[in-house]
Amino acid sequence: MNSNLGLIGKKLGCTQIFDANGNVARVTVIEAGPCLVVRKRSVENDGYVAIQVAFGEKPARLVNKPATGHFTKNGVAARTVQGKKGKDVEVFPRTLKELRLSAEDAARFEVGQTISVGDVFKEGQLVDVTGTSKGRGFAGVFKRYHFAGFVSTHGTHEYFRHGGSIGTNMTPGRTLPGKKMPGQLGNSRSTLQNIKVVKVLPEENLVLIEGSAPGGENGIVTLRGAVKRRGKGVKA
Repeated sequence: MNSNLGLIGKKLGCTQIFDANGNVARVTVIEAGPCLVVRKRSVENDGYVAIQVAFGEKPARLVNKPATGHFTKNGVAARTVQGKKGKDVEVFPRTLKELRLSAEDAARFEVGQTISVGDVFKEGQLVDVTGTSKGRGFAGVFKRYHFAGFVSTHGTHEYFRHGGSIGTNMTPGRTLPGKKMPGQLGNSRSTLQNIKVVKVLPEENLVLIEGSAPGGENGIVTLRGAVKRRGKGVKA
């Protein structure tokens, strides 16, 4: 389990930047934070240590009563911002997530405190990116699992893109769980590990990470310090 500090963010899109030597780096731009600490979990009260952080904005009229009560109980009041038509709109945080942390890291934060990009990430750091992958709808075994397919020679009819046998006749006489078959592709929780932070822009709350990130534009992602090592002597 990842117990490193992190932030909730929004995937803005992909671009490329050049370093001082003229080398190009393909990056994904993520608006990470600022995140508000809404609640703290402790071993005494909850059995584990974590902080609950909030990100984004959502009109108060679209927030249900349980969420409104949760914010009110923890001292998070609705903020007034200017809407698209110039009218004042009351908003609550859009996304809530709990981050399991060590007792030492959790002690650094209090309820009501804001965590920004500069407090968490630095250039060259390795991070894990978690989000919801793009939904591709119902897909066959070719697109979903990259099956090779059947031989396309004389005598083969309407069987080129089939997945083959899915079970046995006598023992156990059923399809085993986990069999690779057609079904929904994507729209699932996905984590990319050991992604390098190429650049951090604290003034704009932006983190530029190497390569891609799960999901489409404006998708919610979670950035946390990498839980694994990559390469000799490299630690997130």
